[in-house]
Amino acid sequence: MISRRAAIGLTALGLSAFASIGSAPAADYPTRPVRWVVGYPPGGATDIIARLIGQRLSEKLGQQFVIENKPGAGNNIGTESVVNAEPDGYTVLLVNPANYINASLYANLKFNFVRDIAPVASFNRVPNVMTVNKDVTAKNVAEFIAYAKANPGKVNMASSGNGTSVHLSGELFMAMTGVKMQHVPYRGAAPAITDMIGGQVQVIFDNMPSIIQHIKSGTLRALAVTTTEKSSQLPDTPTVAETVPGYEASALFGMGAPKNTPKEIIAKLNTEINAILAEPDMKKRLVELGGEPLIQTPEKFGADIAAETEKWKKVIEGANIAKVE
Repeated sequence: MISRRAAIGLTALGLSAFASIGSAPAADYPTRPVRWVVGYPPGGATDIIARLIGQRLSEKLGQQFVIENKPGAGNNIGTESVVNAEPDGYTVLLVNPANYINASLYANLKFNFVRDIAPVASFNRVPNVMTVNKDVTAKNVAEFIAYAKANPGKVNMASSGNGTSVHLSGELFMAMTGVKMQHVPYRGAAPAITDMIGGQVQVIFDNMPSIIQHIKSGTLRALAVTTTEKSSQLPDTPTVAETVPGYEASALFGMGAPKNTPKEIIAKLNTEINAILAEPDMKKRLVELGGEPLIQTPEKFGADIAAETEKWKKVIEGANIAKVE
């Protein structure tokens, strides 16, 4: 029969051993490939960002970060698969603007993104670009507002689809300026840009990567970028906020994981990703994709996710955009 003191000692030893076992996975992580879910098909800007950072994580951590493209339902199929995955650090999500928008746009989601996905690390913020075709006489945002108000019902605003960041950036602009435009949704950016060049639609708040070549070639004209700061890709282009104080719209990208993923694993991934973002070659590539690296803690990324979700909720409700069933 052991003494009470001995029993306490054994209990303490057991708890100590358990604590060391609990921290071991983070120290050794990863010991096998990590599945990185992207809710879009291969080849787009979202997929490219994941592959760039995934390749460097694979090289630094000695295990493959395998990109798994799971498109469908506006990004929700891929997100739901991560929400329901084992929270062990071996399934992660490419977090993108659809996640913040869909929280309010879809009526019957089986998850709550802010609650069910743990923020790991942010990557960058990519501006949209307020762009017009050659037939629009306005040369800046103030002139465009005057032009649109002088031509009610005649200004068509293109987007890459209902509920996209491209669409909602325009809705936010209308809400903050009183301008009325007719929204014309397309199935993706390419056909929208084709009709922009052809003159069927007059303005688009498109993602930087898909529109910038047309701006630089002179076939379309940039009026402003939608972030609060100018873009190094279009250094001579002002921000919308210079004319419309408080306006901000951008595409915030990062990595998330199922809730209850060990904090030590999240911290390790955050440290490694932040180091990758600081590499000159990675910074150059991210800038080429439209946004400077955004190095911050998981907690700050989580606060940004919550803020983005709340902002787009207000835009969706204010514009009376019908929810997707």
